[in-house]
Amino acid sequence: MTGAKHGVAAPAVPPGFRVMREMPVGRHPLLAVFPGLDQLPPAVRLDEVADRRSKLFDSTCVEVIDEDVWMYVAPWDVPEGMRRRWKPVTAPGRDCIVVGRAHLAESPELVLFMDIFHELCHVVQRRDGANLWEPGVSYVERWTEIEAYRFVIREARELGVTDAFLRDYLKVEWISESEHKALMEQVGVPPH
Repeated sequence: MTGAKHGVAAPAVPPGFRVMREMPVGRHPLLAVFPGLDQLPPAVRLDEVADRRSKLFDSTCVEVIDEDVWMYVAPWDVPEGMRRRWKPVTAPGRDCIVVGRAHLAESPELVLFMDIFHELCHVVQRRDGANLWEPGVSYVERWTEIEAYRFVIREARELGVTDAFLRDYLKVEWISESEHKALMEQVGVPPH
């Protein structure tokens, strides 16, 4: 899951990145919401094997919901230990990325670019057998989160994104200040 963006100006996205911001609530093919996403250089870096990459982009869907959320990969079932505090959209046996309608419509393009590739990293990880919600491991210590954040931070740095923007990007509301510092350290973003 990725998040929020507290006012640091966002640089431009890579040429060819597009977002259909007015998608209605419901489930849509990934490339209907983000046309051409599979043609961008980060898509190739995400999975260099063309057949697997094609399957990833063709079979993954996006579910737009009318809730105040950023993005997350829909679990196949609600993870144990989270049932009382989280009521996610689930997609049994399906790769589906959930996005809040307001986030899709209003967030800076660079944030959406980073978020969608972060979540696609999670789809690839889960396809390779990873547990995205490993019990007993905090958000900032999960290797799946660290790997996904490192991927999008590398992509952002290729675009000239500042450390200030990256610090802001990593400041998500479900982690504490000390966890934010730990996450920055894990992914190579210097503190203030």
